[in-house]
Amino acid sequence: MSLDTTLRLLAKASGMTPADLAAAIPRAGVATVKSWMAGDKLPGRDQLNALARALGVPAGALLSELATTLDPARTRGEHDLLAAYRALNTRQQGALLEVARGMAGQARRKR
Repeated sequence: MSLDTTLRLLAKASGMTPADLAAAIPRAGVATVKSWMAGDKLPGRDQLNALARALGVPAGALLSELATTLDPARTRGEHDLLAAYRALNTRQQGALLEVARGMAGQARRKR
């Protein structure tokens, strides 16, 4: 899940408005928090830590998708495949995994 989506969901779940979050974040106004929640900007490290504290989650939970997006061990094809997978609904994801596992099994048997 992207950072902006995660922020919106966590804020909603905790009943916090952008103004509430802005009050808990050093050097961040309501407009800045709204831009993070819209995906237009990313918070800095200190702001991210303050966001995580305000929302009651570890900072890593906010950055998990960003970290995987920047993983240098993944090839471009892996990034594209992951993005396409995430765009599918749950049923489609299950079907795709079934096909991929079948293909991987066939490749092992041919070796």
